[in-house]
Amino acid sequence: MEHQDTLNATPWHFCWDERVFPPGTDSFLLSAFPRLSSGARICDLGAGAGLLGLLLLRREPTLHITGIELDGGAVALAQQNIVQNHLEAQLEILQGDLRKPEELPRSCGFDLIVCNPPYFPTGAGAAAAGAARQNARAEETCTVDDLCAAGVRLLRWGGKICLVHRPERLCDLMTALRKYGLEPKRLRLVQKNEHAAPSLLLLEGCRGGKPGLSMEAQLLLEQPDGTPSPELDAIYYREKEITP
Repeated sequence: MEHQDTLNATPWHFCWDERVFPPGTDSFLLSAFPRLSSGARICDLGAGAGLLGLLLLRREPTLHITGIELDGGAVALAQQNIVQNHLEAQLEILQGDLRKPEELPRSCGFDLIVCNPPYFPTGAGAAAAGAARQNARAEETCTVDDLCAAGVRLLRWGGKICLVHRPERLCDLMTALRKYGLEPKRLRLVQKNEHAAPSLLLLEGCRGGKPGLSMEAQLLLEQPDGTPSPELDAIYYREKEITP
């Protein structure tokens, strides 16, 4: 079933289908993590229906974003979202397999890569309904190594890669990033509240970066009374502005 949502505090609409992975908090959290600069060229690996691109453009309208997505149904939805929001000049979603260099953009000059990759190794946990949702959940078509290999092909020297993942995969992420010359530089853990264990992480790597990891303050999703934290409200645009 197809759904049509309006993004908070924007004139934009977002269309998605239950056959593909639905929009979630992790995409919103990732959209607030990168340090954006005017006119930056960004590649979204595994772009789905284009939600992350829309959220990044909400923060910085001068960005130029290219998304790569394997699933044809998700690409069609992304094209619909681009057209109905009149973003053809800033956002494009291409169908391609990030494991195949010939299906990636030829330019290696991207300033930033963003990715909300599959969290679970193949065969781990319950399977999702449908191939598209399963590919988004488990590493059927994109492993951490696949992601890093594509990233180093696409990034300029000094360019950044930002991703969201689960804490139990942190060692895998760090190992793969360093293996492909994408030095881990910033790490932020996401917790439900100050007493809970981290449930997600946000990680930045730099192509050709020097060793040295900055641990940022935890991102808390709830206040002590159980209501959303001010930062989460800002990330969801329930407040007027978000700090870049």
